[in-house]
Amino acid sequence: MTVSIKYLGTVTALSSIAHAGGDKPRGTTTLLRREKVIQPGGRTVYVPVISGNSVRGRLRRIGEDLLRDVLEYEGEISLAAAHALRGGGSLAKQIGQNLSGLRLMHVRSLIPQVGVFGCAAGGRVIDGCLQVGKWMPHYREVQHIVEALGAPTQNLRMFDSTQVEIYTSQDDADTRGLAELVPAQALTVPVADDGYPELDELPASDEPSRMLTFGVETFPAGTMFSTWMSLTRASALEAAFFADVLAAFAADPRVGGRLGAGHGMVALDLKEQVISGAVEPFDWRGHLVRNRRQAVDALEMLS
Repeated sequence: MTVSIKYLGTVTALSSIAHAGGDKPRGTTTLLRREKVIQPGGRTVYVPVISGNSVRGRLRRIGEDLLRDVLEYEGEISLAAAHALRGGGSLAKQIGQNLSGLRLMHVRSLIPQVGVFGCAAGGRVIDGCLQVGKWMPHYREVQHIVEALGAPTQNLRMFDSTQVEIYTSQDDADTRGLAELVPAQALTVPVADDGYPELDELPASDEPSRMLTFGVETFPAGTMFSTWMSLTRASALEAAFFADVLAAFAADPRVGGRLGAGHGMVALDLKEQVISGAVEPFDWRGHLVRNRRQAVDALEMLS
């Protein structure tokens, strides 16, 4: 028996969120990812939006961490299988038998990471049962979309509701710490006829300065977003696995870039609604432990 579940709710930024969209920076400033949105009157605006792909990637990596903790397959799987589990893999020419039919059913029954997130492996693209929506900010310009998702807007104007944070990278070339790491360069100091050293004649450094000032456009802390996620016809194994993935994400919810610099912390408020079927208790960890050898062998089918 399968189950379909819809998650709908809001997200609040607890620290500023950086989310570049691949566009060329404006000078040394990296801009937020933007999408064209048509307003009710027909006017189009470009609105900064967090892609569902970014959130899905974060969830996928959490899922792979949980799967690895149970199966302990470090050093036992191929590089292609590792890429498929953690990054979604890539399409490549398949030498052996394609992953389809009973072989694919076997993999899905043992590897919930594949069943939930899908991947490109085994000579084909494997669909997952998870869909992740974009994060739409509660701006006045997209009020009609936010209200359709069941949330009120913050009535903020888009052009007043992002910021550019300025950062500086330090040039360590003249610091003591760096000087102690590299061998000293011996220099011969020219001496004038009167015996005084001619310091002005020393060669100048040909090293360019590593000092850099750059900007990052971000959503400020306090920005609210509407979003959704959906599991479609998930098995009991897949539903139980994703419940733990979502719980791990909710315990440390971060999204976007520059996480190591404190960006991307959020608070989740998602409501779960069962669309069809019923959520059945399932010990996915116990299932994988009992079938560890078969599961690790199944991972090789992703190569």
